[in-house]
Amino acid sequence: MKKTFTLTHPKLKPARLVDAIKYEIKKYFKRERNKQLPTGADYWAFDCRFGTSEAEAEQVFPSDINKQIDAAVAQGATEFYVEIIAKAAEYGARPTIIEDEQD
Repeated sequence: MKKTFTLTHPKLKPARLVDAIKYEIKKYFKRERNKQLPTGADYWAFDCRFGTSEAEAEQVFPSDINKQIDAAVAQGATEFYVEIIAKAAEYGARPTIIEDEQD
């Protein structure tokens, strides 16, 4: 998903528009997570970018997108850009901890 959302609408109040945008993003995450994983992959990881425009977008964690939206609304932004790219990922091997027995 690469999309610029506008925060102005002639009929909708800004608070309802923000809720609709958050719901659309949540729905996109769910749709991508439900897709069939390629062989050898364990889960879907997401590369996310957020900014006032595509050129100014910075990397953010998926869990921080709603906070970024709220911050943009608080600053009075009229639009913002969200980019979410799904990629298949594998869990890394856990490091083994060797405990020395000392008496």
